[in-house]
Amino acid sequence: MKWTAREFFKHQLGRRAPVEKADLAGQTVVIIGANTGLGYEAAKHFATMNPSKLVLGCRSRERGEDALSRLTAETGYTSAVLSLVDLADFSSVSAFADRFEAEHERLDIAIYNAALWNPKHVATKDGWESSLQVNNLATPLLALRLLPLMQRTAKTSNSTPRLVVVSSEVHYQANVVELNDILAAPHLLNKMSDKEYCDHLSGRERYYQSKLAVTPGFCVSELRRNLVAGSWIMSFLERIVSRLIGFTSEEGSRMLVFGGIGMRGDEKSVRGQFLLSSTVVEPSDFVLSDLGKRFEEKYWDELIELLSKADEKIPDVLKETGIA
Repeated sequence: MKWTAREFFKHQLGRRAPVEKADLAGQTVVIIGANTGLGYEAAKHFATMNPSKLVLGCRSRERGEDALSRLTAETGYTSAVLSLVDLADFSSVSAFADRFEAEHERLDIAIYNAALWNPKHVATKDGWESSLQVNNLATPLLALRLLPLMQRTAKTSNSTPRLVVVSSEVHYQANVVELNDILAAPHLLNKMSDKEYCDHLSGRERYYQSKLAVTPGFCVSELRRNLVAGSWIMSFLERIVSRLIGFTSEEGSRMLVFGGIGMRGDEKSVRGQFLLSSTVVEPSDFVLSDLGKRFEEKYWDELIELLSKADEKIPDVLKETGIA
């Protein structure tokens, strides 16, 4: 599938489906990146469905506690808790997973919403390009670490937990020529993180590559704050475009909720699929191509090797979940 300007505007100017609703009594929901924007609005929606626990995963304690207070005041829900996690730090991700397993007996819905868009190369303390680490390395690390708990939940509660990764339709715009060059490199992830290579690409192109799930559409949020920082022209254009065609954060959050509870009873139809406008759609032609499949296989092999070094529990997780 190709994503044209016509399809983009048709999607942005179309109506959003009402938010999905379900009774989540007894269930545990976690939202990573929950203190603002789509994550916070999704948390508010889930709070109205009365889950046993709603865990807000946030990087900043101050902003997380503020979000927790606002959530309680706006919904009346009192079973939300804050847990700190910084996806730009592998040790923080591992610590979050350790705490979560120790504090919660089950996990029914996991929304991995945290994302980063840096226009310039910024390295993390772990030595990786920050957008790559947050979007493509730390997110799967956390998903893998919590996967055994989700599998145990499925067995003990006779249910089907949901793992939702927030992606974007911009993955349709990823440059196939550049992706082919990355695939030809001895180490794919090192190439994508290399400063010289990142400086060669625009910040937009690197973000497009990082979003190769669920897409909330173009929304008014803080995601592009680093992109417009220091440029009054970009900031002005951002405000104009957002007002003309941008969905509100609440409207965008409905897709996160749909990923978590939509099409219940038909989980096979949504498993491993790309969701747009509350429906399953075909991903980009690159994703479906032989080149895309080779890219995926190489990325996965390198990712597992990397994460096994970053977190000593990953090898056991792979065995327990049957991935290894």
